[in-house]
Amino acid sequence: MAVNGTTMKLPSMFAAAPYIPADPIFALTAEYLADSFPKKVNLGQGAYRDEKAQPWVLPSVARSRKTIIEQGLQHEYLPIAGLARFRSKVAELALGRDIYNSRSKKIATCQTLSGTGSLHLAGLLIRSCQKPSLPKVYITTPTWANHHHIFSSLGFPCQSFRYYDPDTKTLDLDTYLSTLNSAEPGSIIILHACAHNPTGLDPTPEEWKEIGRIMKERNLFPLFDAAYLGFNSGDFNKDAFAIRYFVNDLDMEVALCLSFAKNMGLYGERVGCLVLATSTEEVARNSQSVLESLQRSEISNPPAFGAKVAATILEDAGLRESWFEDLRTMSGRIQSMRKMLYDGLVANAAPGNWDHLLRQSGMFGFLGLSPKVVIELKEKYHIYMAANSRVSIAGLNKDNVEYVAKSIAEVMKNE
Repeated sequence: MAVNGTTMKLPSMFAAAPYIPADPIFALTAEYLADSFPKKVNLGQGAYRDEKAQPWVLPSVARSRKTIIEQGLQHEYLPIAGLARFRSKVAELALGRDIYNSRSKKIATCQTLSGTGSLHLAGLLIRSCQKPSLPKVYITTPTWANHHHIFSSLGFPCQSFRYYDPDTKTLDLDTYLSTLNSAEPGSIIILHACAHNPTGLDPTPEEWKEIGRIMKERNLFPLFDAAYLGFNSGDFNKDAFAIRYFVNDLDMEVALCLSFAKNMGLYGERVGCLVLATSTEEVARNSQSVLESLQRSEISNPPAFGAKVAATILEDAGLRESWFEDLRTMSGRIQSMRKMLYDGLVANAAPGNWDHLLRQSGMFGFLGLSPKVVIELKEKYHIYMAANSRVSIAGLNKDNVEYVAKSIAEVMKNE
């Protein structure tokens, strides 16, 4: 830019950009990868690993990929809302065939960029329908860190409420219900459908019924984050209980954010789906149109390959049953590692009571260690876990679980 013949250098367009530290979990993974210690253990990132600590391609996924290749894989755009057969099969899977068939005209769906994209799109839709005054979003403490990031970045006021009692290492149901009873009507409640991240503590069916009763009476909106259906217990129907109860028994509108990263091992394919169970056919039709408009402005079209893999599994009875068996395999291995870690901590006389590990379920274990212990485990024993002592149980195997248990015990005794 020239002023009076003098060239002036303008400041960078991005001069006001602040430095934001790296995401803690991904930064932890980077530290682990750079560590040359031969017995290092990664219990940070939530990704399934087999007994050899390697990524596992599900046999059902391998067969589905082979089928797709044999049929002739092409790379055309998907429609804006995504692969239609994937969307319908996902909605049917999550809600159950009978519920889906009875409500199909009141359902809107959109393929998304995994669970993160589904939550983001749900937030965009609600924001577009609720402007200018956005409802408050209630989020458990602790929770998956991205919940706050997603909804605060969209302008929603976010409020945390205590979910976990660190003294008893149990679900703080009293605070949960008290929060629901005091929340303003129209508020959004983020619900972990199963395998609560990071605590691994879920309400019982009876507790879910009480939560649902209050939410319906108070006119609170349920937004389910369903990243672990089938992966949690090995039984998809059991893991989907709360979703189906809210939709069918309570007849509530629900936003359901699904991911197939964990339960199909399609991490890098970013396979997700947003399912809306609405009150009327008109609301579903209009919501569908808004979803497609929002999707067009953000990504235009979702990626095809992972959705085709998932759809092929869900459409074929043999592949579907094979997938259910894969879910039982993953869930069963994690449950056995949880028990081995518990046994190892007890055998090595780790201070305290470790029964809470057995009460938890799903991919994660919430150990309840102090930050000092977590740091020493990393620096001295090369055991990597989240700062709040959330560990990925899937990172354990028969070759490292005793080392982990013994190391935890040694550090705690010297604390």
